[in-house]
Amino acid sequence: MEKIDAFKQQLNTGYTTTGESITLGAGLFDGLVQKDVAIKLPLKTLNRHGLIAGATGTGKTVTLQIIAESMCQAGIPVLLMDLKGDLSGIAKEATLNPKIEERHKLIGIDFKACANTTEFFTLSKEQGVRLRATVSEFGPVLFSKILDLNDTQSGIVAILFKYADDKKLPLLDLKDFKQLLQYATAQGKEEIKKEYGNITSTSTSTILRKIIELESQGAELFFGEKSFEVADLVRTDNNGKGIASVIRLTDIQDKPKLFSTFMLSLLAEVYASFPEAGDLEKPKLCIFIDEAHLIFNEASKALLDQLESIIKLIRSKGVGIFFITQNPYDVPDAVLSQLGLKVQHALRAFTEKDRKAIKKTAENYPISEFYKTDELLTSLGIGQALVSALNEKGIPTPLAAVHLKAPSSRIGVLSPEEIAENIAASKIAAKYNEVIDRESAYEILTAKITEAEDEKEVEKKEKPKAKQKEEKSVIEKASENTMVRQIGRTVMKEVARGLLGVLGIGGGSKKKKGWF
Repeated sequence: MEKIDAFKQQLNTGYTTTGESITLGAGLFDGLVQKDVAIKLPLKTLNRHGLIAGATGTGKTVTLQIIAESMCQAGIPVLLMDLKGDLSGIAKEATLNPKIEERHKLIGIDFKACANTTEFFTLSKEQGVRLRATVSEFGPVLFSKILDLNDTQSGIVAILFKYADDKKLPLLDLKDFKQLLQYATAQGKEEIKKEYGNITSTSTSTILRKIIELESQGAELFFGEKSFEVADLVRTDNNGKGIASVIRLTDIQDKPKLFSTFMLSLLAEVYASFPEAGDLEKPKLCIFIDEAHLIFNEASKALLDQLESIIKLIRSKGVGIFFITQNPYDVPDAVLSQLGLKVQHALRAFTEKDRKAIKKTAENYPISEFYKTDELLTSLGIGQALVSALNEKGIPTPLAAVHLKAPSSRIGVLSPEEIAENIAASKIAAKYNEVIDRESAYEILTAKITEAEDEKEVEKKEKPKAKQKEEKSVIEKASENTMVRQIGRTVMKEVARGLLGVLGIGGGSKKKKGWF
């Protein structure tokens, strides 16, 4: 009894908040739910980022939904990366069933079904509000990092961006940049070399191959206009609730380069656009990245360095980032060390390697006198998790095993008809779904290349005429010379005589026998 009392006192003290908070569920002690121990997260520290991890089927996605919808209800807009399609249910209220009733009775929290105002976005051909960005907005540094270029190739990209700026050539989509590459190695080579430096065809060929690789993953749908404005991610509805922006990514799981490109551009744009905010009472925006390993496993070192820098700095803009993945070590140590909230679902130990990973994972959490963390990690049930967070003063809370509440919104996928209905009611779909293809670098440079080729063709046709005219004029000039004309006549006479002699005809020759 004394141990249970000490457990309750520690967690109630550690998770008590004076400001606004969201409730995850009730504490667990020796496998039993303690309904008088509420595990709450202060809104004030949610810009310190977070991690939701655990084996397949342990409830990670549902936990993501619980935290995200709770933020929306507290007036915090959220952005959700939906790679599996099962986060769309946040737009519809849940239906009460016996399992939900039993869970909430056990934790002592009333259940209230609630839908959330939701916008569906897309990078691909899925239904949704179109997300785009221009090549110019990426800038030479970020664009080079996405393509994983070396220093020499990055220098060429910087030259081409500078040339495009100076010559007022808008770089809107990938075909604009490819045309600029072609121009820089052909008609414009000498011009660019004279003003900006030499560009080798070997390097431009490599850059072109990298762009084609990016295009093969569907990037041509992402680069272009109208560019998405990140201010549209921080909207609230008429009731002051945060809007949930869900990016539908179900068809780009096998296109990690495109996913990494989008994520990096989005985070960079948010960081560049949002003013410094410091520690607010609640974040301006929280971003949830499901299947986070797709970013980190496929990203180049330059890309990872950029991500790490942004994550370290973006919290001062009032933005929190949450990674959802199976294993905590899918996230680089430099990023992992920046995460204030950790929600760890069960891990499975099927091999020696798994057991070692579990022990290593347990070392990431505060030592607790009430739990054997490595053992608890393998015995947690579905909808249960270990939680470590930051309190309102930024101090790590005690480790807590939690029996989580159920989401207020629907668990599962919306039908295509429900998604279409949602998009039809969107206030920003018309703004971004209009296709714009204004005159840009491609059209301007194509005209210059065509003009140069036409001039070459005309020049090529005129050369033989000029040569012929020149030869004719030499003969004409020669014919005007009296001496030359006389010599010419003499030569012609001698030739004629020679021919007549061969035939046996001539004025001074004698007739031979047998002739005539």
